[in-house]
Amino acid sequence: MKQQIIVSGLGGQGALTLTRLLAEAAQAAGLEVITSETHGMAQRGGTVISMIKVGAFKGPLIPAGEADVGLFLHRDNLAVHRFYLKPAGAVFINSSTPGDYDKVDGRGLAQQQGLPLVAANLILLGYAAGKGRLFCGPELMEQVITEKTPARFREANLKAFRIGLDAVAARDRWTGEPT
Repeated sequence: MKQQIIVSGLGGQGALTLTRLLAEAAQAAGLEVITSETHGMAQRGGTVISMIKVGAFKGPLIPAGEADVGLFLHRDNLAVHRFYLKPAGAVFINSSTPGDYDKVDGRGLAQQQGLPLVAANLILLGYAAGKGRLFCGPELMEQVITEKTPARFREANLKAFRIGLDAVAARDRWTGEPT
């Protein structure tokens, strides 16, 4: 198993949380994992990108055109970091705007469910896991969220992740397409 994932967002959106959870899931599955993070002006809402390499890789950086999956927490980051993805790479975006990508309105769903807006990151993660494009299944991600999330955030994080999973099933029912 080898997979290269980028997580792109703005400071405060939870990109680093997703990176940590994906790395923990890889370790729990007994897979090798390397991560790399670029924070930039993250504390002021600037761009954050992290890279997760699952499998036997030598270096932490993903070359342009080599990422298998991109998780974009902000639609504008697609223009900045899409070049990392393979032509057939899976692109998941927290957005309600149509485009040539797979989208889920994580912010809108978080707001509807009374969750903090930062929960959109876990909704996006649940959506990508539900689509079957990650190296691990939803069950393992849910286990990692349960084990690695601080107690005071655990229920909200699990709820957000499950909302993302449910969004896959809802979209499939609405469009008539399988996942």
